[in-house]
Amino acid sequence: MTALTPISRTAPSFYVPVVALAGAVAGLFVGTAQGSGLLGIVIGAIAMGALAFVLTRFVSSEKAGIWGSTALLAVIGFLMGGIPALIIGAAFGWFFAWFGYWLYEGRYRRKLPPYLTPGQVLWHFAFRVICGAILVFLITPILVVMPLSFNAENFFTFTPEMLRFDPDGYSLKHYRDFFNSSDWQAALRNSLMIAPVATLLSVSFGTLAAIGLSQPHVPFRRAIMAVLISPMIVPLIISAAGMYFFYSRIGLQGTYLGVVLAHAALGIPFVIITVTATLVGFDPSLTRAAANMGASPVRTFFKVQMPLILPGVISGGLFAFITSFDEVVVVLFVGSAGQKTLPWQMFIGLREQISPTILAVATLLVTISILLLTTLELLRRRSERLRGMSPS
Repeated sequence: MTALTPISRTAPSFYVPVVALAGAVAGLFVGTAQGSGLLGIVIGAIAMGALAFVLTRFVSSEKAGIWGSTALLAVIGFLMGGIPALIIGAAFGWFFAWFGYWLYEGRYRRKLPPYLTPGQVLWHFAFRVICGAILVFLITPILVVMPLSFNAENFFTFTPEMLRFDPDGYSLKHYRDFFNSSDWQAALRNSLMIAPVATLLSVSFGTLAAIGLSQPHVPFRRAIMAVLISPMIVPLIISAAGMYFFYSRIGLQGTYLGVVLAHAALGIPFVIITVTATLVGFDPSLTRAAANMGASPVRTFFKVQMPLILPGVISGGLFAFITSFDEVVVVLFVGSAGQKTLPWQMFIGLREQISPTILAVATLLVTISILLLTTLELLRRRSERLRGMSPS
């Protein structure tokens, strides 16, 4: 049996400043919320650095140190700001205690190659911290909107009752307003009538274009690809203005068909890109083998090629559906009052009515997007498995 590698504990001159730096970042957010970011940085750095030093020097049991600091900061938070501050204090106490022990005992290098230099180790974790910070920056607006959708008042801010976690401060009234409002339901019906048809057109044309452009004998492939994916590159307001002038000349402006075709044009690039990426791992010898066995091109496509590229087709279709369902600029130019979609109604709610029902609709759309993205991830993994099974 191999002996376990002993844990090499680090010096306080290393882990205490690191924990203090993390405490300064946390103190910046807390202090800014209280009106003094600089004071929060100073207090956070000193308090968390001292906490790490005391725990690692005087508390031998890590479990006791973590739970003790969690309870201590929870009590301090409750005395300063009630239940919300209690939750934040408990989370800070648990994290910074665990973080201090993690650095002190050298566990941060346990899963890293032993030959890495200190600079490489620093970049390894700094890169992950940067990615985490970007993720928090991106999802913070979502995390704010979702609780506000349960506000019992017609406000776009957290009420004192919500901050105290008082049940009277929360309600489903905005969701009831959405399902009981004729304007919102009409907009939802229009979106559900437009997005699926536009998605079907996008998937049909985009898949055929991707298959055709994947053939090496097609002339000017790169130029054609650039033209087809241009709706993703050209600013949306320019595309919308161009569609308006073109559709008004041919009589499609303000019609259901015009909006569907406009959304299909926006969704086709997503289908082309995802299907083209899937076709990279497709073995063309399979289609040649099917042709040698007497299968027609149509039968070969549906029986051989389509099952292998289906994850990419469905992924492109989901992207096209999301693009059509969430689009508002083009429909403002091309559509009319009869094609008022859900994003259009949300735009009106912000500009004219300031309706808090928007928060409930936004929460529902976020939930749907999360489900669709989860489906995309499952399809991506299935596509990778299929490409690994295909002959080389």
